Amino acid sequence: MKLTPLSNRVLIEAEVEEAKATKSGIVLPDSAEKKKQSRGTVIAVGPGRMNDKGERMLVAVNVGDKVLFKEPWSEEGKLEQNGKKFFLVDEDDILATITE
Repeated sequence: MKLTPLSNRVLIEAEVEEAKATKSGIVLPDSAEKKKQSRGTVIAVGPGRMNDKGERMLVAVNVGDKVLFKEPWSEEGKLEQNGKKFFLVDEDDILATITE
């Protein structure tokens, strides 16, 4: 599948999070935590939004960037293929780039 985002949308492959254990050894699945943000890698970037002057405003992230982003609340922007999770988000939903 080849997916090309439009406007200022970004396709992100979510990082797989391992289950965490409490001090007493109880394993908590990732669904137990109600997180509002996730980490992932940018897979594809749209061409950018047009401003009032008709000029293209480029998206601030590039393919391969590691990012912290807000997951969409609806199922509309969530995709899954071959056991991998992908999210199609607006550039505004990207909170930060991650450098290690």
